[in-house]
Amino acid sequence: MAVKSLFLSLLSVLAVVTPLTSASTFTPLRPPAIPLAVRSPYLSTWLNGDSGGILPGSWPRFWADQIVGWQGLIRVDNVAYNWMGDYNGPAHVTQTSFEYTSTQSIFTFDVAGKVTLTATFLSPVHPNDLLLQSLQMSYLQLSVKSADGSAHDVQVYSDVSGEWASPDHSQALNWGNGINNGCAYHRFALANQVELREDADMAKWGMWLFGTDYRTGRFVDNGTLDNSESTTFRAISDSWPVFALAVDLGSVSTGAQEVLYSIGVVQEKVITFQGDSDGLEELAGLWTTHYSIPEDSFAAFHNNWDQELHDAQTLDAKVHNDAFEAGGQDYASLTTLAVRQAFGGLQVAHGTRQDYIFLKEISSDGDIQTVDVIFPAHPIFLYFNPELLKLILDPLFENQESGHYPNPWSIHDLGFFPNADGFPEGNDEAMPVEECGNMIIMTLAYALRSGNTQYLEQHWPLLDQWAQFLVNDSLIPDSQLSTDDFAGRLANQTNLALKGIIGVRAMADVAKYSGTANADVASNTYLQTAQDYISKWQGYGINTASTPPHTTLAYNDNDSHGLLYNIYADRLLGLGLVPDSVYEMQSAFYETIMEDFGIPLDTRHDWTKSDWEIFAAAVASDSVKAEIIERVVKMVEATTSGRPLTDLYDAATGNFPVDGNHFMNRPVVGGFFALLALPK
Repeated sequence: MAVKSLFLSLLSVLAVVTPLTSASTFTPLRPPAIPLAVRSPYLSTWLNGDSGGILPGSWPRFWADQIVGWQGLIRVDNVAYNWMGDYNGPAHVTQTSFEYTSTQSIFTFDVAGKVTLTATFLSPVHPNDLLLQSLQMSYLQLSVKSADGSAHDVQVYSDVSGEWASPDHSQALNWGNGINNGCAYHRFALANQVELREDADMAKWGMWLFGTDYRTGRFVDNGTLDNSESTTFRAISDSWPVFALAVDLGSVSTGAQEVLYSIGVVQEKVITFQGDSDGLEELAGLWTTHYSIPEDSFAAFHNNWDQELHDAQTLDAKVHNDAFEAGGQDYASLTTLAVRQAFGGLQVAHGTRQDYIFLKEISSDGDIQTVDVIFPAHPIFLYFNPELLKLILDPLFENQESGHYPNPWSIHDLGFFPNADGFPEGNDEAMPVEECGNMIIMTLAYALRSGNTQYLEQHWPLLDQWAQFLVNDSLIPDSQLSTDDFAGRLANQTNLALKGIIGVRAMADVAKYSGTANADVASNTYLQTAQDYISKWQGYGINTASTPPHTTLAYNDNDSHGLLYNIYADRLLGLGLVPDSVYEMQSAFYETIMEDFGIPLDTRHDWTKSDWEIFAAAVASDSVKAEIIERVVKMVEATTSGRPLTDLYDAATGNFPVDGNHFMNRPVVGGFFALLALPK
C-alpha cells in the first residue's frame, strides 16, 4: 500500500476506452439521493439523484450540494476503470445492482466481464453506545472476485479531495500522513480554522482522516502510488490536491479479496452550550474521554470493522423485520431509508455535568435543539433507545430551568448549530402551544418507555408551568405558528388545539407518576380539564354536516380540512382521551382526499409532510394506513428532487421544493418509526 497526495503513477497508466453502460437494479427502492458516509451534520456525503443512482460518473456531494471529491478506480490486467466519481478518463464499470439497508449502501459492478466488484458504504448507528455514536466516521469496503473463473491481476484505488474540508476553495490546507496501529492514513485540515463555526453548513474546524489497512511488499512500478507526499501546502482549488490510497490485490480468482477504507472528521470541541452556568461552556466530543489524539480514535474505528459490520447487520435485520411486521414491505422500505438520515442529524457531546445529544435542524434553518423538529423525529429514539430522547431533551430543560429563558411557554430552539446559546431575551421563534405540548408529550413518552418516573419529578415545576399555559391557551389558541410555520400564522387551529389538549391530559399522568406534592389533586384537575376541553374541541373543530364528517383546519371553518396528525400522541401515551369515533371518522375522510402522492396538510395548499403522514397512518384504519404508506413510497421513488430525502412535498405531483422551501436530509424522518414506537 502507498500513501500520496496526488494521483501520479496510477493515473499515468489509465486506458481511455468507450464508457460502459450501466443497467442497475435497486433494492428495495431507489432513493432520491443515496447515503454514502452519513454520521453527523458534518459527515454527510451522498450520491445525488441526478446520477440516476449510478456511482461512477458523478461526484459525491455534501448534503447541501457541495461537491466532496471522492474517486474510486480499479485496475484489472493493466487496464483501469472508474467505479466512483467523475474523473475524466478511464471507462466506467457497469453497475449491476444497488441495495440499501438501515446502515449500508451496497453497489455491485461488473468490470469488463472479468471481475465482480462490490462497494459497501457502512455508516454505523449505535443507539446503545454513545462513545461509538460520537465518532464521526464511516467505512467503505471493497470486495473483488473473478467473474469469469480466471485469475486476474487487480489493484484498487481511492482518493478524497480537500473539498471535504470547506466549501470555500480558496482556503489553504495543511496535511500529513502516518500509520497508527496498522491503519495508514492521510490527515488534512484547514490551515486557518474557526472553532464552532460553519460555512454553508460545513464545519470550519476539525481534522479529516482517510485511511486503509497497512500493507507491504505487494506493489510494482505500474499501477501503484510511489509512497511520496507533496509538501507544498496550498489552497483546495490550487491544482486540487487529493489524498490517495491504493492497494495491490495481486492475483484475484473466485475467492473474494477485500480492502477497507475509512473516512471521518474529528473535532475536539463540538458544541457551545448555555446550561446551568452563567457563561457558555464549550462541550467536547465524547470521543475525547477515551482517546488522547484524533489518530487513535480513527485507528480504533478502522480496526473495529468486523464488530461494526456484525452490529450493523443485526440492527438492519431488526429494523426490517419489525417494520415489515408492523406495516409490510413498503413500510420496511421507508423506515430502513430513514435511519442514517435521522441519526445523521445528531452530535454527541460531553459536558462537566453529563453527556448530551444535540440535534441540528438540517436544511430548513440550521437551528439547534428545535423542539418541533425533535417531536416528529422522536419515535425513532423511542424505538431504538428512549435514553437517546432524554439526552436530547436534557439541554432544553437545563437551559430553561437555569433561568436563561424568560417566557412562560417552552423555548422553540437553543440557537444556531453548533451554538446552543439559548435566547435569554426570549426572542426565539414563538410557537407557544406547539412547543409546550411537544415537551410534555415527549417527556412523558420517555418516562413511560424507560420507567424513569424520577425524571418527571425532577422537571415537575417547568412541566407544570407549561401545562398551566396550555390550560389557558390551548382550547382556543390565538393567531400563532404551529410546527408547519411555512404555512403562516392562523388562529383557532384545530390540530394545534388538539396537541395542547393532549398535553394537558398527559400532565394528569405526569402528576400521577411523578409523586410530587399534591399529585392526586393535580392529576385529577388536569384530567377533568382535558376531558372538558376534548368535548368542546369536538364541537368547535368537527364539521358534522359534511359527508363524511371531518375535522377542520380552523374552528367553524367548514370549508376547510387538515391532516390530524397530532392525534397520534393520544395513542402513543395510551391516554384514551380522544374518542374512537374521531379516529374512525378521520380514516374514512382521508380516503376521500388522498392525492396521487399523499394527503395534503390542509386546504390552503397541496403541500404535505411525509413525517406527519406516517403519524396519521400509525393510528388510522389498516386500509388507510396501507394507502398512506404506499403513497409516501411512491413519492420517494418518483420525486425529481435528487437531493437527500425531503419531508415536505406536493401531494398532487410529488414535486420538491414547494414554494421555495428546500427541506432535505432533515432528521424528522425519524417520524417514519411512528408505528414502531406505539405501545405493544
